[in-house]
Amino acid sequence: MRLESIRLAVSALTLALAACGGGSTQPSATPAGVAERTTIDFANIADYSASRLPAYFDRTVTALDNSPASNPINDRVATLGRVLFYDLRLSTNDRASCASCHQQALGFTDSMRFSNGISGAATTDFHAMRLGNLRYWRPGSTFWDRRAASVEAQASQPFHSLVEMGWGGAAGGFDALTRKMAATAYYPDLFAWAFGSPKIGEARIQQALAQFVRAMVSSSSRWDTGYAEVFSAAAPNRALNADLPNFTAQENRGRQLFMTGVGGGGAGCSSCHLPPTFALEADARSNGLDAGETRLFKAPSLRSVGLTGPYMHDGRFATLAEVVDFYDHGIQEGPALDDRLRRGDRPQRLNLSAADRAALVAFLMTLTDSALTTDARFSDPFRR
Repeated sequence: MRLESIRLAVSALTLALAACGGGSTQPSATPAGVAERTTIDFANIADYSASRLPAYFDRTVTALDNSPASNPINDRVATLGRVLFYDLRLSTNDRASCASCHQQALGFTDSMRFSNGISGAATTDFHAMRLGNLRYWRPGSTFWDRRAASVEAQASQPFHSLVEMGWGGAAGGFDALTRKMAATAYYPDLFAWAFGSPKIGEARIQQALAQFVRAMVSSSSRWDTGYAEVFSAAAPNRALNADLPNFTAQENRGRQLFMTGVGGGGAGCSSCHLPPTFALEADARSNGLDAGETRLFKAPSLRSVGLTGPYMHDGRFATLAEVVDFYDHGIQEGPALDDRLRRGDRPQRLNLSAADRAALVAFLMTLTDSALTTDARFSDPFRR
């Protein structure tokens, strides 16, 4: 009996330690309930923590990573995040999931201007943002208006939305959600497998979803293929201004316009949308969509931007051509306008030719990453 008491005490301590960090002390048993409902091979789970990245994803890129030390990627926790991301049962009426608005085939955005959640009638107030390379937005804040301080904080807000997942107000919030999850045949086992104990709570849901989303690194577009052939860390501007051998003349013209500053005859796009991640520069401000704008906006990475419109936080532009036209001659004055979009005391007017505007669109299309949009690690795991 004494040996059994010691064994039970050690087991409890192991689970407690695992629950704190989700580390190597996690139990190895397969979570049976979720194994029956998904295609996940729990004996050989996906690798989310050690992606093979091109050489130009070096220290200049990793310095932009907004992953907190308190939530490093762990393959089990990220796998839990994948299940959470796609589970319709996490909405009040089993109709919506994170993936309903962030669809993998579309670069984790929505082709609708505003998205449906639990209702076919009500819609969100803003357009769903692409998620690839979200981890390389250095401030770490999320949503178009930067209202959430981190990816972890963002993960909770759709659950509280009466339109998206429906748990706000009288629905009971996270207490009601976690009770629903605890009553399933799989979440207690899955949380124990990922964290070391079956406790289901908001903080753990945030951790898992944030890890899954941060693992969505885009680095396999046609631009990447070409840039890998010319990249040199020692070259001027890291060879970003070099023609790419796999591009057409039009695409290389668009690349030149994108990478070159206005003073050098380009459009200066890369001063805000930083290659190779094409995530937004940390100190970017408003882009002048409306006159008198006082808000600071956040844009997603431009990776896979050509897969679908609409564009901007309110989806006002249906095509990339409209977006380029706006930056060419439509920027409006306002207190929050980024200085990089000014010429003297006025908003910039590039006045590009029609051919150059078309070339910029052609270049943006080369950022499409079909590897990320088909990667099984980020696909729907449920047996539908």
